[in-house]
Amino acid sequence: MLCQFSFQNFKSYKGETIFDFQAAAIPEFSESLLACKIKTKENKEVKGESLLPVGVIYGPNGGGKSNLLQALSCLISTVVKPIRDLEKTRESMIIQQRVSYEPFLLDETSREQPTEFEIFFCQGKNEYRYNLSLLNEEIVAESLYWRAIGGKRTGTVFEREYSEITLGPSMKKANVNLSVNPKMPYLSFLAINYDIPMIAEVQSWFESCVIRNYANPVVDRIIMLSKNASFRNRMIRALNDMGIDLSGYRFDDEEKQLYTQRTMDGKVYELKYSDESDGTKKLIAALPVLLLALQEGRLVIIDELDAKLHPKLLRYVISMFKNPKLNRQGAQLLFTSHDMTTMKNTVFRRDEIWFAAENSNHESEIYSLYEIRREDNERVNSTAAFDKQYMEGRYGADPYLTNMLSEGDWT
Repeated sequence: MLCQFSFQNFKSYKGETIFDFQAAAIPEFSESLLACKIKTKENKEVKGESLLPVGVIYGPNGGGKSNLLQALSCLISTVVKPIRDLEKTRESMIIQQRVSYEPFLLDETSREQPTEFEIFFCQGKNEYRYNLSLLNEEIVAESLYWRAIGGKRTGTVFEREYSEITLGPSMKKANVNLSVNPKMPYLSFLAINYDIPMIAEVQSWFESCVIRNYANPVVDRIIMLSKNASFRNRMIRALNDMGIDLSGYRFDDEEKQLYTQRTMDGKVYELKYSDESDGTKKLIAALPVLLLALQEGRLVIIDELDAKLHPKLLRYVISMFKNPKLNRQGAQLLFTSHDMTTMKNTVFRRDEIWFAAENSNHESEIYSLYEIRREDNERVNSTAAFDKQYMEGRYGADPYLTNMLSEGDWT
């Protein structure tokens, strides 16, 4: 489970930027929170931080919403690509779109500085913190640290400065090579060449992440079908819950064509997938991935999740990840959205809502709704009309309507 991600000098983000999935000490939706936890030999349960199942980023076009997701996707794909290219993956890969790094270009100094990433996540019985710095396609610095969930002592797995690599105590026993291509992460090198349990655990987390961009229409044509009857039934049931009355689907191997099925008066009728509405096609493409993520506890990163979706369907997708009966394995959903109808206290906690916007220097910045202070220095109330206050410009992410109305007479 993702705890925290930070980066700097990536595309529209110049300074250090921190996105946090660690839950604030607030009461709303407390039953939906996730927890890194283990059982000791004495069968006692030890818990780590409480984590959020969902995070959404709002803001104007050009504010930096997509670039935030791309920064996280860049780190994940940089680690996974060499492993996948050499067919050394351990997890079933869903979709991970390669994202190249690019520094902040509106500054003479930044374009010559490294792009830096740091990620903190839970996997198995441990918490891991991984750092990676890139400059001119080469690794400038890299490090991996670990700590047992609930523990206080942090251990070093390895540290790297350019070509100099220092191993932690446990890694020294592994007798690993310290020479690695300057363009390859040492984490990827270890995952490819050695069978080290701690490295395999970290590798599995990176490989399990799912990255999708629904601004790209091609994504709707990438459909993950399952022959497993139970999984098919869950998908059909979810579609029915959303008001899409399908009784099944069939893939024709000869035609390479997917057909959707509806049953009326005991007879099955079929339609080509291409003849369905855009919203239905998107759900048929997205639902298998989301259901698998819930089943296996994966992180799903989606740009423009709300594209082509009715607000009620978007709310249903969000609710799946916030329902502890459905989300038993710690799956998380991070997405961008322009849909105001779901920006409500009945859908999100205040710390699950984030905003991205550019400052006067054209640098993107992010902040959560929970961080915002009113004129009296108090936090935004949990019962506030989030969507209404956002459109009034109270949250600072420059809603278009506020800008248009402030321009005066258009006649």
